[in-house]
Amino acid sequence: MRTLAKLQPWAILLIRLALGASMTYHGFEKLIPPGGVHRAHPLAGFDSFAQFVATLGLPPWLAYASILTEFVGGILLVLGLLTRFSAFLIATNMLVALITVNIHHGYSASEYTLALIAMALLLVTTGSGAVALDRKLGIT
Repeated sequence: MRTLAKLQPWAILLIRLALGASMTYHGFEKLIPPGGVHRAHPLAGFDSFAQFVATLGLPPWLAYASILTEFVGGILLVLGLLTRFSAFLIATNMLVALITVNIHHGYSASEYTLALIAMALLLVTTGSGAVALDRKLGIT
């Protein structure tokens, strides 16, 4: 048991990095359109996702909040900076995604989102762990 307890900071680091990398990737996908950034319309990715969010009956500004939560929040998690706050925003964002999109397609479409929510809630309750900027800056 003591050996496992000593591994806890590394397990939290692994969860934080996995969730942070996943969120950063998915936020980047929404931020940058498939063809890349266009000089004429650098925010095309934002606008495209805002249109999708509007089709769900939600206000389009939630798309911008979602992209920033995923992209910036994911980067913050990887760094271990403002971990509890970022993880809370990510859990909330994923809960909205679960309720508005995934749940209508059954469990198989929801399980990834549920795992992300669980990971985020774990970080909300445990914090960033020993290997993080939060710890270095005394923000835990």
